[in-house]
Amino acid sequence: MRRLAAAAAALLLVGCSGPGPERSPMPISTERVPTVAPDATATSRAGPAVVATGLEVPWGLAFLPDGSALVTLRDSGEVVLVAEGREPRSVGTVPGVVPGGEGGLLGIAASPDFAQDGFVFVYLTSAEDNRVARMRLVDGELTPDAVVLDGIPRAGNHNGGRLAFGPDGYLYVTTGDAGVPRRAQDPTSLGGKILRIDADGDPAPGNVVPGSPVWSLGHRNVQGIAWDEEGRMFASEFGQNTWDELNLITPGSNYGWPVVEGRGGGGRFVDPLRQWRTADASPSGIAVTGGAVYLAALRGESLWRVPLDGEATGEPQRLLEGTYGRLRAVEVDAAGRLWLLTSNRFRGEPRPGDDQVIVLDPGTLG
Repeated sequence: MRRLAAAAAALLLVGCSGPGPERSPMPISTERVPTVAPDATATSRAGPAVVATGLEVPWGLAFLPDGSALVTLRDSGEVVLVAEGREPRSVGTVPGVVPGGEGGLLGIAASPDFAQDGFVFVYLTSAEDNRVARMRLVDGELTPDAVVLDGIPRAGNHNGGRLAFGPDGYLYVTTGDAGVPRRAQDPTSLGGKILRIDADGDPAPGNVVPGSPVWSLGHRNVQGIAWDEEGRMFASEFGQNTWDELNLITPGSNYGWPVVEGRGGGGRFVDPLRQWRTADASPSGIAVTGGAVYLAALRGESLWRVPLDGEATGEPQRLLEGTYGRLRAVEVDAAGRLWLLTSNRFRGEPRPGDDQVIVLDPGTLG
C-alpha cells in the first residue's frame, strides 16, 4: 500500500488525460453438494445441456486443462469441480471467507501454468477486506498457499470480484467502490479499479505507473473482463440507477464514476462502447468468442450479445430472455462453447434444479 500511495499522484494525472495506448490449514470438505443433471452428457449442436444443478449461489468459473471447471460458491466458500457427465464434487473450502450481502467467495482463475504449478487464484471477502489468495489444487484437493493481495475495500455490495489472466500472462482483478463512490477516483485506493498483478501479487511490469497495480480507474463495480483475439480488453460495469456499461479498457484510462454514469462526453473520461438501462442488464461476467462479446445479465435475466466490427460495435442482441433467470457468469471453453452460471437463489426466483451450470453452442442462439 505504501508503493500505491507513492504512485498516486502520477496515476491520477495519467487517468485524467484520456485513454493510453493498448495491456493456516484449510478444512477440506468431501461432501458432494450438487447433483449432476440427468442429461449432462457432451453438449451437442442441437441445443444447451445442463451440466450441474443444485448449486448454492455460484459466482465464478475457471477451466482446467482437462476441460473440467472449478466453480465458486459464494456463501459457503466452497469450490466445486464440474465436468460433463460426472457428478460435481467439492474440492475444498477456502479459509477466511466471510459472506454477507454481495460478498463472499467470488472470482476464480487457474494459473496459465496450472499443469506445472497447480495454482488457482480466488477473490474473497474476509472480515477486514477483499483479497486475492493463491491456492494449490493437488490430487483433487485445494490447499492454501498465500494471500497475494489484500487491502481491497469490502462492503455489503459493490465488491467487484472477477479474476482473469490476460493474454500477457498477468492476473487482472476487478474491484468495486464498496459503496463509497469517491474511491473510484482516488488512486491511493484499490476500490473502483481494474488491477494488474503478477502471481505473487506485485504490480505487473509495464503498468502505467511503476509500483501501482492500478490498470484503470473510475469504476463503480466491474464484474466482467475478457479479451478478443486481437488482445483488446473489455469490461462490464454495473450502473447505479441509470446506465450499465460495456467498456473497452486501455491502460491508465479513467471511466468516470462517480462523475458520470454511462456516456459523459467532453473527453475527460472514456465513454462506454455500449450502455443499457439497469433493468435490462445489470451485467456480471462476460466472454468474447466468434466476433462478439457476451454479457451475463442479472436483473435483465438475459444473455446479451454485442457484435464486434473493427473499432465499432454492432447493435446488441438480447438472447435467452427469461429462459434461465438471472445469469451471473459466462465463460468460453476450448471448443468455443459458452458455460453459464445462473444466480436465482440470490435476489431471484429459484426454479427446480437451481442454481445451474449450462453449456451451449453460441451458434444455436440465432
